[in-house]
Amino acid sequence: MSNETLTHQSTAQPITGQPVTWKIDPVHSSVTFAVKHMMVATVRGSMTIADGEIEWDPDGSTDVAVRVRLDASSINTGMPVRDDHLRSPDFLDAASHPHLEFRATGVERLGEDRARLAGELTMRGVTRPVTLEVSFDGLIGGSDGRRAAFSATTTINREDWGLNWNQALESGGWLVSKEVRIELAVAAVEARREEDAASAA
Repeated sequence: MSNETLTHQSTAQPITGQPVTWKIDPVHSSVTFAVKHMMVATVRGSMTIADGEIEWDPDGSTDVAVRVRLDASSINTGMPVRDDHLRSPDFLDAASHPHLEFRATGVERLGEDRARLAGELTMRGVTRPVTLEVSFDGLIGGSDGRRAAFSATTTINREDWGLNWNQALESGGWLVSKEVRIELAVAAVEARREEDAASAA
């Protein structure tokens, strides 16, 4: 099912509250993607989270807000020549648009540890709706405050954001698939604890 279909059929609740703020920990988080190459092979890559935060109450509030920025120049598929092409105007145009940004617009609870997160993804200056399937992976205390972990997946059509470059194959089909599967593993630290520590100091 496409993101567009999920967005129109979703019963997502609008975000209205201001629960606890959590800062995303880029060092312990990851964003990976996969596309088909020459119709059959799968090429995988990653991007670095520049910054982000989550507004969420683990004690039961239904309000959730999420903002995540990715560093476009960090794209890495393990092949420098290909990565340079992906940074070029044919794809991300990282020089003119250094960040990709996701902002949540609503959430639909699917169970105790699962949710469907509606939002908007901005890439190359183009903003389109996307829907993420999210799992809550756990909550733990630590010396720097509570830590929470989440995982999420979505599939987008890159051409919706103007990433139209491709080459036709002699055997039929295209060199690079339109569909891109994206997976996120996110760790976040409760910002309130950081503020308390600063006040104590």
